[in-house]
Amino acid sequence: MQITGLVGQHGIMPAGPFLDWAHSIYGSRAYAALPTVFWLGAGDAALRGVAWTGVGLAALLIIGIAPLAVLFLLWALYLSISVAGQDFLSFQWDALLLETGLVALLWAPPQWLPRRHEPPPSPAARWLLLFLLFKLMFLSGATKLLSGDPTWRSGTALNYHFETQPLPTWLAWYAHRLPETVRRIMCWTAVATELLVPCLLVLPERFRRTSLFAFVALVGLQIAIAATGNYGFFNLLAITLCVPLLDDQAWGRVVPVRRVPRSGNFRPRLRLVAALAFVFFVPSLLSLIRELAFTRARSGPVYFPALGNAILGLVEPLRSFNGYGLFRVMTTERPEIAIEGSRDGEHWLPYEFRYKPGDVGRQPSFVAPYHPRLDWQMWFAALDPVGNREWLVTLARRLEAGTPEVLALLGHNPFTGAPPGAVRMVLYEYRFSTPAERARTGAWWVRTPVAEMGL
Repeated sequence: MQITGLVGQHGIMPAGPFLDWAHSIYGSRAYAALPTVFWLGAGDAALRGVAWTGVGLAALLIIGIAPLAVLFLLWALYLSISVAGQDFLSFQWDALLLETGLVALLWAPPQWLPRRHEPPPSPAARWLLLFLLFKLMFLSGATKLLSGDPTWRSGTALNYHFETQPLPTWLAWYAHRLPETVRRIMCWTAVATELLVPCLLVLPERFRRTSLFAFVALVGLQIAIAATGNYGFFNLLAITLCVPLLDDQAWGRVVPVRRVPRSGNFRPRLRLVAALAFVFFVPSLLSLIRELAFTRARSGPVYFPALGNAILGLVEPLRSFNGYGLFRVMTTERPEIAIEGSRDGEHWLPYEFRYKPGDVGRQPSFVAPYHPRLDWQMWFAALDPVGNREWLVTLARRLEAGTPEVLALLGHNPFTGAPPGAVRMVLYEYRFSTPAERARTGAWWVRTPVAEMGL
């Protein structure tokens, strides 16, 4: 739905010229550094074809047809789209989806058609999935404290988060108005859940109650995050990673579970999976250590072994062994870029995005698990207009030309007959309205102009 407007031939960051540029700089090494099927062609038909192929493969996976082959193809195609998508597919949940998909290859049953009796999953694969969950959650908590950010260390991060996160929901307005003591308790609870609860994942299976507690705590945290902010498919994916925490006995209390007899000798395959799991575990562990080291390096020198860097360098093009850590440094202000067009250079009309704050009277909405990638990227652009100037200029030129693929990414287009003669971008400072302001005006936001951005 978005790919041609983002990286298509007439998109904001066309994939074809990007790959051509990479090849001109790195030559044949670009193929290994940027593994993507779009080296064969990055036109709009190819982009849409790969995306729809992913939809079809996902349906096959749900049915249970050739899970191993389908999972590998899904991983390879999403890697291809991530490379071609550049900044628009560089979010942490894109990396998490790739890493989860790769590990899932060791978890899936080796079958071609759906069948009633499946071989038992590998304990090593289950452990590797739980380690991925551990890495995701532990790093999310540890990097907040190691970064030295004063709002996390003082417990005041949620004084800002609900208001300054990229795409808040309407519940965030109410959460922002909670008493400060409540917000501090919520802040420390979230950090403790991310930092301490993952340690329960490494306990032996006989500690079944701790697994159930960890499941409830981690899933509850994801639901709370999703209630106040739109983070694409991140929350659903994180919840899915919690599923291996519980065995059939635990699930049997919630959904019907029918035990079936196991037959056949699966030991050779289980040994192979265990070996592969160890191979996957090494760079996964190194990525965790490096993330901690690099975050800690902000406040002092930290040593990371050269061999570790060499191993991670080998697997880096696969984008499947990653460090994580959302909001390790809390944003305390909310700049927003408004885009306006004019036919005469005097009267300016605003373009409206579908989901990011614009019209102060529009209620923030729930949109996840859909991920409006331009809306999200505009949040980053407002924080660093200079660093994002190149694609912002291209966006403005596409609007001046009335490019349909780009206009489809927006909400309201005030120039339906013909494109404007000029487009400008204005930087505003946004904040949530107070209860008194909202009662008087009905506005969810209050904005103050900061400056017109030069393009």
